[in-house]
Amino acid sequence: MAKTWIAEGFGGLEQLRLVDKEVPAPGAGQVTIRVKAAGMNPADYKHFAGARNPSTPQAAIAIGYEVAGILSALGPDTQIGSGGGAVGDEVLAFRISGGYATEVTVPAADVFAKPDALDFSQAANLLLAGSTAAEMLHVTSVAAGETILVHGASGAVGVSVLQQARIIGARVIGTASPKNFETLRSFGAEPIAYGNDLLERLRDEFSASPVAALDCIGTDEAIDVSLALVADRSRIVTIANSARAERDGFTAIGGRIPASAAYRDGIRSQLIRLAAEGRLKVPVAGTFPLDEAITALTLLKSGHAGGKLALIP
Repeated sequence: MAKTWIAEGFGGLEQLRLVDKEVPAPGAGQVTIRVKAAGMNPADYKHFAGARNPSTPQAAIAIGYEVAGILSALGPDTQIGSGGGAVGDEVLAFRISGGYATEVTVPAADVFAKPDALDFSQAANLLLAGSTAAEMLHVTSVAAGETILVHGASGAVGVSVLQQARIIGARVIGTASPKNFETLRSFGAEPIAYGNDLLERLRDEFSASPVAALDCIGTDEAIDVSLALVADRSRIVTIANSARAERDGFTAIGGRIPASAAYRDGIRSQLIRLAAEGRLKVPVAGTFPLDEAITALTLLKSGHAGGKLALIP
């Protein structure tokens, strides 16, 4: 039996329960992972947020999209996504279902060898934020030598954007709270505080206007400034305000959109390689025991976690 977190229905964190669950033996194309760390993302609580449609049958909702751990079993004639795989191997997995657990059986294609450069907590937090950041840069066609604006640059996705943009060779202007300016500078970005005449300050402080804007925070300020500075709306993207994207004619991406899911799945091996080479870091602010998931999610929802969080079974 495994310990696993589920949401008993749609709503807030009060829906969460830690339950015992039988872990099925892996069939062909599946593996079982003994979880050493479960990555935490806003998508985890958004997955069960809101009111339930009365016409939808009530069912337990599995929580958690990415983990790192140790292979404890493989199905017959099965290899993991990066090839090979044996009991005892250290791995990471994304995109899976039910990662807030002590053990999970998942599709082998979503499992990859863990880079030695990352510990389990870092590895469990690499791919959701990293693949989201990669897609933002992809859909806005960011190229070497260009200047881009990143809103919410000190968050998990923002920090990955900064690193991947630096690899591309782009110059990044990032909005953040002043207390996070050094974080931005450490990843090669030029920081500017959000709020209070942001548009005017951007025009005053930076001679080169950004050719693309990547919004990781979703505020009207971020959207309005992006629209004012970037003439080509195909080079504006948000992960946090799809309503404004639809209204104002720019791009919104998300893991539930088929094109986004396909791109993110395809980029996983490249992100793992960058992490293995030490070129893609995963700052982890803290870890919590698995049974303190509600406390950890409360901190995550506050927006003041200061970096990625992980649950440790």
